[in-house]
Amino acid sequence: MNKYVMELIGTFFLVLTVGLTVVGGGSGVIPPLAIGTVLMVMVFAGGHISGAHYNPAISLGVWLRGKMAGKDLLAYWAFQLVGALLAALAVQYLRAGVPITTMNLLRGPALLAEFLFTFALVLVVISTATAKGTEGNSFYGLAIGFTVMAGAFAVGNISGGAFNPAVALGTSLLKLSAWSQLWIYWLAEFLGGACAAYAFLWMSPADRVTPAVSEKAHAAAPGRE
Repeated sequence: MNKYVMELIGTFFLVLTVGLTVVGGGSGVIPPLAIGTVLMVMVFAGGHISGAHYNPAISLGVWLRGKMAGKDLLAYWAFQLVGALLAALAVQYLRAGVPITTMNLLRGPALLAEFLFTFALVLVVISTATAKGTEGNSFYGLAIGFTVMAGAFAVGNISGGAFNPAVALGTSLLKLSAWSQLWIYWLAEFLGGACAAYAFLWMSPADRVTPAVSEKAHAAAPGRE
C-alpha cells in the first residue's frame, strides 16, 4: 500500500503545482520551471518507494518494458487519478473566484505535441531509471523533471503541455482544458508511452525482462527495486 500512497502524493503535488501556477499565475517561464522542479523533487522523494511514476502513461510504459508487475498497473492508475482529483479540488479552493480561460486545442497539432513529448518523457524515464547501463545513477530525477520542463516550454502553447493523463484529468476538472478534448490527451499520451517502451526494447534488447520476472518485480522505475 505504501507505493500506492506515494503515487497519490506525488501526483497530487504535480497537479497542484500545475493548477496553482496556471490558474491566477499567468503565462511565462514560471509554470514550466515550477512544474519541472516539483516533478524532479517528487521523483527523488518517491523513487525508492513506488518508482515515482506519477503518470499513468509512464506506468503503462514501465509495465510494457517489463519492470512493473501487472497486478500493480490498475492500482497505480487509480491512485494517480485520485491524486489528480484531490489536487484539482485543492486548487479550486485556493484559487476560488479567479477567472479561468479554457484552452481551445487544435486537434492535430495537440495530438502530435502530446504524443511526441510523452514519448520523450517515458523514454527518458525508462532509459535513466530502469536500464542496466544507467543503474544506480543519481541524475534520473533531474532528467525526468527537465524533460517535462522542456516540453512545457516547447509545446505548452499548442497542447497545454500535459504529457500525463492524470494531469490532463486535473486540467479538465479545473476547466483549463475542455472535457470534450480529454480524449486527445489520453490517446496521445498512452500511445506515446507504449511506443516509448517498445522503442526502448528495440534499442536495448539486453534489457528485456521475461514475463515471469516482470510479475515478480516491484513497480519499478523509476526502477528502484
